[in-house]
Amino acid sequence: MFGSKKKLNDLMEQLRPDLSRESLGVGTNFPGVAPNPVLSGEARKRNAELRNGTLALGVLVDWREVNSNPRVVLMLDVETADGVSFRGIADESLTITALTRLAPGQTLPVRYRPAVMDHYVALAPDADPVDVQQLSDLIASRKRT
Repeated sequence: MFGSKKKLNDLMEQLRPDLSRESLGVGTNFPGVAPNPVLSGEARKRNAELRNGTLALGVLVDWREVNSNPRVVLMLDVETADGVSFRGIADESLTITALTRLAPGQTLPVRYRPAVMDHYVALAPDADPVDVQQLSDLIASRKRT
């Protein structure tokens, strides 16, 4: 309907250079930020998979406001229980209150898809605090050794 996916990603990078792969700090394999994830079947499927994804911890690097919902793209340095580190991108709709609480360096629980590893993550506000603490302890013990 709107042409090829490559043209759409190129258009997004022209309209919003701050959302380009280079600006977000991800590689060329990153599929890109959807102009409107609600209208994208692929984005809805990805978000459903992420809600059931594996728990990890992300340290907030930066964020970009996409529109006035407020929809934001969060850039996080993610560490998994398996010791894998990567730059994760979370495309989230936050309340104004949650948006004002964002601070670089803040550690947040996230979910990711280990089988895909496409840089997409989702915030996990529903994560059990005990599981988050155990994951945090595991990552901290790995860093000490």
